Amino acid sequence: MSKAPAPHRRAGTPAASTPRPKPQFTIEEWEAKAPLSDLALKSVAAVKAASEKTPLPLKFSVDEDESSRPSTPNLRGKVGSVSRPSTPVPAFTRQFASHALHPKQPVQTPQQFYDWVAQIDRSVAHSQEAHFRAHVAVVSEHLNTADTLIERIDEVDREIGGLLEGWRSVEEGGKNLKVACERLLEERDRLLELTEEIGTRLEYFQELEHATRMLNHPGESLVLQTDFLYMVERVDICIDYLKAHRYYREAEIYLLRFQQCMTRAMTLIRMFFVGSLRALTADVSRRLSEKDVSSTAQMHLLYTRFRSVTSQLSPLLSELERRAEAHPEDLSALLSECHSAYFAARKGLLVGRLMEEIRGLDPAHTELVELTNAGCSYLKHLCTDEFNLYREFFDSGEDQLYTYLETLCDYLYDDLRPRILHETRLTTLCEVCTVLQALMVLDVAEFPEEPPDEGNLIVDFDQPKPKGLGQLHISHLLQMVLQDAQTRLFFKAQSVIQADIRYYTPKPEDLAYPDKLVAARKPVSQHEIKEKDSVSQLFQLPSLDKKETWFPTLQKTVWVLSQLHDFVKPAIFEDIAHEAVSLCRQSLVTSSNLVEQRSSTGVLDGQLFLVRHLLILKEVANNLDYTPKDTEPRSDIGGMTDTLASVLNRTTALLPDALFASLGMPRGHDILSDSRHDIDQDLKRACQEVISFCARLPCEPLREWVDRVRAFNDARVAFSSGPQAPLLTEQEWAKQAIAENLHQVFVEACERDLRSFVTKLRLYLEDDRTVSVLVTHIEEAIIDDYLKFQNVVWNMYAGAMKTVVFSQDGLRDYLKSICN
Repeated sequence: MSKAPAPHRRAGTPAASTPRPKPQFTIEEWEAKAPLSDLALKSVAAVKAASEKTPLPLKFSVDEDESSRPSTPNLRGKVGSVSRPSTPVPAFTRQFASHALHPKQPVQTPQQFYDWVAQIDRSVAHSQEAHFRAHVAVVSEHLNTADTLIERIDEVDREIGGLLEGWRSVEEGGKNLKVACERLLEERDRLLELTEEIGTRLEYFQELEHATRMLNHPGESLVLQTDFLYMVERVDICIDYLKAHRYYREAEIYLLRFQQCMTRAMTLIRMFFVGSLRALTADVSRRLSEKDVSSTAQMHLLYTRFRSVTSQLSPLLSELERRAEAHPEDLSALLSECHSAYFAARKGLLVGRLMEEIRGLDPAHTELVELTNAGCSYLKHLCTDEFNLYREFFDSGEDQLYTYLETLCDYLYDDLRPRILHETRLTTLCEVCTVLQALMVLDVAEFPEEPPDEGNLIVDFDQPKPKGLGQLHISHLLQMVLQDAQTRLFFKAQSVIQADIRYYTPKPEDLAYPDKLVAARKPVSQHEIKEKDSVSQLFQLPSLDKKETWFPTLQKTVWVLSQLHDFVKPAIFEDIAHEAVSLCRQSLVTSSNLVEQRSSTGVLDGQLFLVRHLLILKEVANNLDYTPKDTEPRSDIGGMTDTLASVLNRTTALLPDALFASLGMPRGHDILSDSRHDIDQDLKRACQEVISFCARLPCEPLREWVDRVRAFNDARVAFSSGPQAPLLTEQEWAKQAIAENLHQVFVEACERDLRSFVTKLRLYLEDDRTVSVLVTHIEEAIIDDYLKFQNVVWNMYAGAMKTVVFSQDGLRDYLKSICN
């Protein structure tokens, strides 16, 4: 606590110190620095006026009627006027000498008079100093009062200092108490947190007692209780927890006991499943052995009855699969026993019915395609039903499942394989392969997978069960039959190529373009969609849709190559692909000339026909790329635009450089096969013909007129030396009205012809990017021709046509509005 300030005392005697010089101020400086207010000036004037009149001492006070001269003493009681002050006073007047300054004895000598005068002087001096003495007395009284106040202030200051010291002591004690309380609260929170952590860890150990008590409960219905699966889930979580915290005390012992509980629980599930399956199989076998059991009743017994028990068995088997996956060394054997029991039960029920169905197909006399279609379709449906039923029970064991399904398929393959190996017709072999491929690509949709919920003792069985089997791959089951068909397919492929591609004679309906394209825009039936889906996945690209609009040789080429691509060795396939693509290209070039002859627009339909089919053929060749059959089809082909870009990248002779920049293609050199190089050359020429034809019609009048103007100017220059050289604007055909009419004809031609050309481009090519590439260069060609006309008319008519004809940007926007 700080000390109280020292009391202020008035010193009786000034302390001895060296006098310091005081600053000197003149009256003017004082007045300038401390000017007085009006009130202060009035007060000073009043004090000055009062101090000018000094009152007489009390001893000189006289009556009101006598003289007031302070320097002359008053002798009251005189009878007459006395002119001499030294005249003795009569005796009768002594009675009036009662004042202190009056001489007690009559003044008789000069010395007495001088003494009396000195006394009066002292009295006068004393009387004059009286107000000073009074002021000193008042000041002394005030000083005494100030000293008393200072003493009281010092006492109060000491009291306040004591209070401050006490307050600080209390504040310090409060802070210490607060810190102590906070420390106690922190300790309490830490202890509560520690208690919760200990309780959380003890939950895993305490779960053992609950699990053991439940597993000791007798009866097979234990696995059907709701708490059973919760108990299994919690035991599994406890096992994972103890494995992660083996350093806990007695963790190994508890881990072993939990694993024993898990094995006991899974054993109970296996026993309950096998028992339920045997009882169900025995009941179904007894019902199937009865007479006159319809197919609907058989399906009900074989599948519906089994699905009726999945609500009980599927959650149990799912738990077994999950635990077997997490602890394969302990539980995988139990899961395998469940798989074996299930497959044995299903095979025992299906073999008799399967053999009966195969005998009903009459394998020895039925047409091969029909037998393949019917037999493999039946097997597909059977395998699909078995796969779906298996999914109702299990979510694992895919290898065992396919082994079981292959044993079912072998009953048909034993009769089907000899028929395929002795087949000599390519069409039949292709149909067999098509049937098999169709069955192989129409697999069951795969279920989405969901991540399991981990790290929590709370189990939620309301979520859908994730399916790990995915989809049924029929290709695994039909692969053997397909390989047998592949062996026979190639030997007949070359004869088909020669007959149906090289020597194909087009029919009138084959050349009916663009009518076939218009008809193809009608909705197709579901059956037609399936037919297209049955083609090899190698040609499942968006730009290869609507195969019914293709020229037959192209269809045949794609069909043959799609059949052979996955069926023969790469070297053999490369040779036959070269031959098929080259012959198909030659057929398309020849057929384009026939289309030109039949079409009303002539060149445009023929060249668009050729561009369309060459783009498809080029993309087919790019997609094939003569790669080995185990290589995945290239999925980075971006459609017809990328195919066209690939062609134009290597064929730059006839097309402008801007075309390559717009397509974003570098100019590079690539070594191509002869067939692909020929496709590039033919495609290049066809594109140039389309661009030239579409740009020629709107600009033809302008081009002829500009050529006529230039010819006239050349002739005028040749005859400029003559006296009467004709002016261009004086010519009837070169007047401004004619030029304006040409501009209007150009606009009408663009509205009519160019719009129809773009519509036809979209009809033939369909892909917007491909159409955009060609349309852009058609626009550029039109702009080039029109700018020549623009330059001529601007110079001929002194700028009068600038408001009539298009500017370059205006023309480009106008053409885009028409083309878009």
